[in-house]
Amino acid sequence: MKKSIILALLLGFSGVSSSLSAKTPKVSKERKAAIEACERGLSTINRASSEAIIGFLASDAMQGREAGTNYSLVAGEYLISQLREAGVEPFEGSYKHPFAAYQQASFRRPGRVWQVHPDSVAKVQEGPHRRMDLVNVFGVIPGERSDEYVFVGAHRDHWGIDPLKVGDQIYNGADDNASGVSCALQIARAIKASGRKPLRTMVFAFWDGEEKGTLGSEWFTATWPEINKVKAYLNFDMAGGNNQPENPPYFAYIYSQEAPAFGEWIKEDIEKYGLKLDPSIRPTENLLGGSDQGNFVQHGIPFIWYHTDWTPYYHQVTDEVQYINWDKLLDITKASYLNAWNMANEETYQTVSE
Repeated sequence: MKKSIILALLLGFSGVSSSLSAKTPKVSKERKAAIEACERGLSTINRASSEAIIGFLASDAMQGREAGTNYSLVAGEYLISQLREAGVEPFEGSYKHPFAAYQQASFRRPGRVWQVHPDSVAKVQEGPHRRMDLVNVFGVIPGERSDEYVFVGAHRDHWGIDPLKVGDQIYNGADDNASGVSCALQIARAIKASGRKPLRTMVFAFWDGEEKGTLGSEWFTATWPEINKVKAYLNFDMAGGNNQPENPPYFAYIYSQEAPAFGEWIKEDIEKYGLKLDPSIRPTENLLGGSDQGNFVQHGIPFIWYHTDWTPYYHQVTDEVQYINWDKLLDITKASYLNAWNMANEETYQTVSE
C-alpha cells in the first residue's frame, strides 16, 4: 500500500513537472545565440569611453564646434577616426558627405534662415545670397537586408564662441550634444563587438548644422533616394544632463506612438538589466520640431529620442563636462544600445517579441 502511494505521488509530481516544463517557453538555439551576441556587445559599453569622447569634443580647444567652422570639421575627423578604428565601414564609399546651406543676403542685414532643401535653395540663389559648406559624417554596418535601414544619429555641432561676451566665451556643448555623440559612437562599437551581423543595415549619422536649423538631417532626408527604406531612427540630443537634480536618473524618452514596442522596450530592459533610470515615457505623433528626428518624421519614419528634458545650462557657456551625470549617461547608452539592437533585428515594432 505504501509503495502504491509513493508511486502515485512520484507520478503526480512528474506530471506537474512535465506540465510546468510545457508552459515554460523554449528558447531556440538561434535566439539564444542572438541574446548572447547582444549581451556581448552590451558588456563593452563603459564610462571611460564616454568621458574620452565628451572630454575631447567639449574641450575649450574645440571652441564650441560651430557648424561651418574648422572646429566642426575637426570633430568630424575625430569621429571618422573612431569609426574606422572600430571597423565601421564608410557609408556609400565615404565617411564624409558634404553639402551646402544657403542664406539670403543684402547690404542691410543677412537673412536669418539657412536653406538646404533643393527647392528652397533654388529660390535663394535667384538673389544675393551666402553659402556655408558643411559635412555630415556617416558610418555603416551592413545587415542581412541591404534594402532595410536603421539610422542612429546625433548632431556633433554646437554654438561656437561669442567673442563679444564678457567672461567665458566658449559654448562647449558637453550635454548638447557631445553626450549624444558618445552614445551613438559607443553603440556602433558595441554592435561591431557583438560579432553578429544585424538583420537590417545600420547607419550611424553625426549631423552637421543642427543648431542652425537641423540642416544636416534635412538635407540628407530630402536628397537621399533610399529614404523610404529606413525603418526606424534613434536620435540623441542631450543625454547626459540633469533636469531634476533631486532625481538624477530622470530623463525624457520620446517615441512614435505608431510603434508601441518602443515604449515597452525601455521598461523591459530597465528591469532586465537593472538600469538605474527613471524615464518620462512619452508616446507622440508627428513630433516635427526640437531635433533631427523631425526630418525623419516627415517621411513617416518612427523614432526614439533620448533627451535630458532641458537643463539650466541649455545653450549656455556653462554646458561643460563637469555637469555630466556619468552614471545616468552610462545606463542611457546601454538602454539605447538595446533599442538599436531591437530596431535592427526585430521583424515588427508593433509588439514585443517573446
